[in-house]
Amino acid sequence: MDTLFMQTGLEEPDDIPQTTEPVWILGKKYDAIKELDQIRRDVRTMLWFTYRKGFVPIGGLGSAFTSDKGWGCMLRCGQMVLAQALLRLHLDWLWTPETRDSTYLKILSKFEDRRGSPFSIHQIALMGASVGKEVGQWFGPNTVAQVLKKLVVYDKWSSITIHVALDNMLIVNDVLKECRVEGGMTAELDGDEPLKVPSEWKPLLLLVPLRLGLSEINTVYINGLKTSFQIPQSLGVIGGKPNHALYFIGCVEDEVVFLDPHTTQRSGTVDEKKDENQVDLDNTYHCKAASRIPITGIDPSVALCFFCSTEKDFKALCKSLQSKLLTPEEQPMFEMCNERPANWSSRDSVVTQESAAVSVLGFEHLDRHYDTSDEDFELLG
Repeated sequence: MDTLFMQTGLEEPDDIPQTTEPVWILGKKYDAIKELDQIRRDVRTMLWFTYRKGFVPIGGLGSAFTSDKGWGCMLRCGQMVLAQALLRLHLDWLWTPETRDSTYLKILSKFEDRRGSPFSIHQIALMGASVGKEVGQWFGPNTVAQVLKKLVVYDKWSSITIHVALDNMLIVNDVLKECRVEGGMTAELDGDEPLKVPSEWKPLLLLVPLRLGLSEINTVYINGLKTSFQIPQSLGVIGGKPNHALYFIGCVEDEVVFLDPHTTQRSGTVDEKKDENQVDLDNTYHCKAASRIPITGIDPSVALCFFCSTEKDFKALCKSLQSKLLTPEEQPMFEMCNERPANWSSRDSVVTQESAAVSVLGFEHLDRHYDTSDEDFELLG
């Protein structure tokens, strides 16, 4: 059943508990007593992607997929973390129903439910089909991470790269090689042409797929998972409850705070947000209140998400990961090293990003050769 968001002005959302313990949302610390309104404003500013209905069929006119209800929840969570990376890179703001910022509207348009949008449900589903996940089949965190990695190649304006750390290992120099750009150009914030300014670093969305147990999360990893939300570069965690994907954006006490894609809304285009219909549709991309569940209730299959807009950010992230997330833990969630270990061959070596020469409108016809099975990465238990 769809999640219902039926709050009225007289109802108080049960999103954040009244506690003296800190609330952590995407790497930022809040006081639940003094800053509750600020927490809610920041959460509502995030782009919230849910099931939609009535869009152009995925895969062409013969397809029955005009809604992703029942199968698209992990794809929507992938959209949310990528959108949050773009918002963090291109904007420093708070959304309101009156917002008509051109950069915001450009970012939103890239996720709308139409084939021409580079990060639409159509493109994610078709890219998934090309690597073994048929349209309508449920994705895991690892699969959506790999698909997003492929898609960002085709949108130069967004100006980011995605690195997926496989086999529970983050290779620092692999990331540096991927993100350092010789003679590159930074993206124009409000247009399609790049600025003629050298850029030495391509902003990074780092995804770390993990399996932290067999059928439920191993308690040895709970403290580390909570700590991950406290790192300034955090973009949360893609995961969920069993067969029920959620985008975890923070934690408080022994609970995780999340945005839930399980409500079905109409499809449409916000465009330049000039009429009442477009204003109303824009409102549907912003959740009135987050939700929370005990951290012990989440599925053990997750992907940690971090965003580094500069090389300095990435080096600070590595330092924080080592000192706060890995070294203090009896059983770290993953390993980090500078170079690939001898005789170690990651599947990431064949998941290289292709040239962006192929049009985003036609890339579902490309031949794909990499394995994105969620069952393939090492079980931590």
